[in-house]
Amino acid sequence: MKKIDKNLNNLINKIKADSGESTDLNVKEILIGKRKIASVYFETITSSEQTNNFVLKSIGKTIIDEENLSFKNIYDYLYNTIPSGSIKKLDTYESIINYLYNGFEIILVDKEDKAIAFEMRASLDRGVNSPTTESIIRGPKDGFTENFNKNLGLIRRRIKAPELFAKEKKVGRKTKTRVGILYINDIADNNLVNEVMKRIDNIDIDAIIDSGYLRELIEKQESNFPTIMSTERPDKAVMALLEGKIVVILDNTPFALIIPTFFVDYFHTSEDYYQKSTNITFIRIIRFLAFIISILTPAFYVALTTHNKSSIPSGLLINFATQREGVPFPGFVEALLMMITFEILRESDIRSPSVGGSAVSILGGIIIGDAAVSAGIVSPIMVIVISITAISSLVFSSIDVVSAIRTWRIVFLIFAALLGIYGIIILGILFIVRITSIETFGKPFTFPFAPFNLKEQKDAIIRMNRTKLWNRNPLTATKNLRRIKEIKK
Repeated sequence: MKKIDKNLNNLINKIKADSGESTDLNVKEILIGKRKIASVYFETITSSEQTNNFVLKSIGKTIIDEENLSFKNIYDYLYNTIPSGSIKKLDTYESIINYLYNGFEIILVDKEDKAIAFEMRASLDRGVNSPTTESIIRGPKDGFTENFNKNLGLIRRRIKAPELFAKEKKVGRKTKTRVGILYINDIADNNLVNEVMKRIDNIDIDAIIDSGYLRELIEKQESNFPTIMSTERPDKAVMALLEGKIVVILDNTPFALIIPTFFVDYFHTSEDYYQKSTNITFIRIIRFLAFIISILTPAFYVALTTHNKSSIPSGLLINFATQREGVPFPGFVEALLMMITFEILRESDIRSPSVGGSAVSILGGIIIGDAAVSAGIVSPIMVIVISITAISSLVFSSIDVVSAIRTWRIVFLIFAALLGIYGIIILGILFIVRITSIETFGKPFTFPFAPFNLKEQKDAIIRMNRTKLWNRNPLTATKNLRRIKEIKK
């Protein structure tokens, strides 16, 4: 750590040189009696209005009262006089640079080896809006923003207990991104907290731009299915904290991370707990059926029409044959072409401006599909199969889950084209083995199905009445469980 140069001119020149003589670096030198001070800040990330109203006005008052001021204590005088909610004493050059690039105004005093930092950050973020990636029917409408303090405030607004701990780390050699690790101390497992802290401490990278960077770096096990969930919803993050999980928030991103995440969590939404349990049970069954349909439907169709025609009733088989008459491609190629076409349409819809996105979907879904059937490139039944598959995959809002479904759908299609129904069965067994072998921070990804936990089935597929639900996840919350049982009795 370099000490602060007592020569003010040398210190200012060094700051200017290290910032590349940046145009937004504002340096204002002020003479108070025989002592010189300097105000240093970046105009683009520091509020000039706050700087003028609080710091510079206070310094101006100091100049007026200079006859009554002992210039030997000018540093302490400024520290105790200038009004600020967040004020820091700095004694190293590195700390000056760190606070300067975090929107603070730095006051430097000639012949002093200390500096003062005032928090005067400019408001560069948007306000609290509704989440854009997770639709809301019933429940809170607020969503995370790119502001670290606002995101933390949205969580503390809901959990008003002192046991909610928030640890902060700086990650990224160049960006020094603020990373907050949130957990409820008397609920979360200490081993889980320490493991998350350890993995974050081991990150050595130039920049963390989004929470996706961090998630990729702390996920040790390679898997198609995400073992860490991203969310824009504060209420969902709070529910995870109350289960004993850890929530990680980052500056400059509206997506928080929930650690760990289990397979069944992607079939649940926070709105499941705002409605009647009987209705939610039916909806969850629909979600699991949609998952199976989105993965297996094209594979089953290709298997039945290519290798296992005897399994189809003769009337339906004749109907399929009639519809496929004139189609120049085998079923596998036909299905693959339609799947690729849908993925192109889906990607163009996502990347297109919101004004024209719907028009692209309608054009691709109706006109191109009808034209392909009329031209004899694909059969009508294949359009129906791929449409049902695509609609089923849209049940899931997580893009990572949708991508995993897409990958396994293609693999199942290949096995079905090669071995028929037997290929689907073989790959189905491998799929189950693969997904049950996944671990998320040392916890089984398929809990509570494998290992099977009877008590946790009350909130897996079936959603029992709230009075019968467990308040803690036994894998992530190892504390206070005995007390919870006593309270329930």
